[in-house]
Amino acid sequence: MKKRIVIALGGNALGENLKEQMEAAQGTAKAIVDLVEAGHEIVIVHGNGPQVGMIETAFETAAKADPHFPILPMSVCVALSQGYIGYDLQNTIRKELDARHISTPVATIITQVEVDPADPAFLNPSKPIGGFMNEAEAQVLRAKGIPVMEDAGRGWRQVAASPKPVNIVEADIVKAMLAAGYIPVAAGGGGIPVAMENGQYRGKSAVIDKDFSAAKLAELIGADMLIILTAVEKVAINFGKPDQKWLDSLSVSDAERCIAENQFAKGSMLPKVQAAVSFVKAASQAGASRTEAVQRTALITLLQKARDGIEGKTGTVIVP
Repeated sequence: MKKRIVIALGGNALGENLKEQMEAAQGTAKAIVDLVEAGHEIVIVHGNGPQVGMIETAFETAAKADPHFPILPMSVCVALSQGYIGYDLQNTIRKELDARHISTPVATIITQVEVDPADPAFLNPSKPIGGFMNEAEAQVLRAKGIPVMEDAGRGWRQVAASPKPVNIVEADIVKAMLAAGYIPVAAGGGGIPVAMENGQYRGKSAVIDKDFSAAKLAELIGADMLIILTAVEKVAINFGKPDQKWLDSLSVSDAERCIAENQFAKGSMLPKVQAAVSFVKAASQAGASRTEAVQRTALITLLQKARDGIEGKTGTVIVP
């Protein structure tokens, strides 16, 4: 059955640098085109954690070497990351489509995502960006006033404010592209964080979590399914413990209970489960307001298992 699906690509689908990104994008393209070939409407949202950190560092280094170079606002760094990641994705997807004789066009939308300037996240940076470092390197940055945090046992990283998305400015453009038969790449890196000031959207210093932006976009365009792709095939409770248990499905209420019990790591699985829950809850409430049964679900699984997950063969499904 044809579905409208928003796919949130994790960092493992994009690599850590330009060479890795191109190689990873080719494998990512095959998995995405599998879904297109199966007849689904696809919207792609991607992360940018390593890439946006690399861009910020590059311009900061250039500004130190030559004062004529500006230190770019984080919102501009996100916009740049959208462009060059989208460039690789749309070209590798186009190549895979051509190889299968599928004529569906694919294009990247430079997407603004509205945030609330009063969001408390601005006072508590928590979104990891850039590469990993050891604790000694992290302490050097901290001494300079740059916020850092330990990232789910994998090392230390710089962090940025991560407010929740309240609106996707270009959502109607995404819907128009789908209606025209296109594959949109949208809200890359969580979208360019903006807030309305004096009748104009202006950038904010933040990086929005791509899973939450994907959930908001899926809600706004009436998607049937949100797929959050990550480094594991299923969600687990008691992860890494003797009684670890992989989950085939989670109801919203069970997921919220697990979140309250701190079952999911803050730097990795927690935002994915939270985003999945937010989409399913929003879809259920929309159905209730129309007195319709809206059976929208979210799926968390490996990139290579996305098609199997849609068919109910694997992954963790979040249901109302």
